[in-house]
Amino acid sequence: MLDTFGSHGTGLTVSDLQLKLSDKKSNLPPAPGMGLDNNTGKKLLERSGPALSKRKLLVGLDLLCLFLASVPFYVCELKVVRPYRRGFICGDPSITYPYTHSEAIPDGLLIAGGIIITGFTIALGECYRVRFCSVSSKAFVRNLYVSSLYKELGSFLFGCSIGQSLTNMAKLSVGRLRPHFLSACGVTYASLNCTPGTYVATVTCKSPDPRLEEEARKSFFSGHASFAMYTLLYLAFYLQARLKWHGARLLRPVLQFFLVLLAIYTGLTRISDYRHHPTDVLTGYLQGAVTAYWVAFFISPMFKSSSSDLSPTGTPDSSLSPHHTAC
Repeated sequence: MLDTFGSHGTGLTVSDLQLKLSDKKSNLPPAPGMGLDNNTGKKLLERSGPALSKRKLLVGLDLLCLFLASVPFYVCELKVVRPYRRGFICGDPSITYPYTHSEAIPDGLLIAGGIIITGFTIALGECYRVRFCSVSSKAFVRNLYVSSLYKELGSFLFGCSIGQSLTNMAKLSVGRLRPHFLSACGVTYASLNCTPGTYVATVTCKSPDPRLEEEARKSFFSGHASFAMYTLLYLAFYLQARLKWHGARLLRPVLQFFLVLLAIYTGLTRISDYRHHPTDVLTGYLQGAVTAYWVAFFISPMFKSSSSDLSPTGTPDSSLSPHHTAC
């Protein structure tokens, strides 16, 4: 009798009613927290409401971390803390080299070259990926160019802050004398009238510029060597992750070779300019290389798999290494 329900009016069976009810339920809007299997629903939830506020908060946290990482660098540059006043052994030949005003690679050229060359290449590479590789992003910023540049350039600048803060902290804490210390100080062993082999704890410099003496106490370790090695080796890592053109097999390794060669040359000029001891340069190389490796492989998304936050759309190629992107 139930099966023939409504035969006097509508003529609908129970099965027809159940079918209509199921259709109405499927057309209802998803309840809060539901509908996560729908890709459109995912994007809407991720770019609005609490998820959007959380992502904005995380961006603010990133900027705060970048500022905190650069604090030791600015403390040194603004002369807030003075370097440790270390003495020397009378007759030590390693600090008797002449002071030269000219440098093969001055500070301005180093900073401009390292940041502009690496930063411009990363910006160009990321814009190319967004334009031609169909990348997608979960960032709340809808502009893919901005979100991709934020991830890569932000990681690079964070490494710059970390590296230079470590360098300046070492310079202030150790206070090792540069090879041209006596010349910058305006004294000689004869004018000091000290006994060879004895330790001279303090010295009164006769240099007309007191800044020369302070800079002459910041030898360990080489900031030029660490900064050049970090920026150029980081760029070599970036080329390894992003340059996927197989037409010329030796193009990428040749570019990487010249980048590392330029970094090594920068450090060697600090020895020939009598600004640093060889051990200062070697330590700078090591610190810059370790920082570049750490940031490239553990902070930057460049070596993440294609299922990362910023990745090419579609199914990742199973033949790719987990340390390479699909584009």
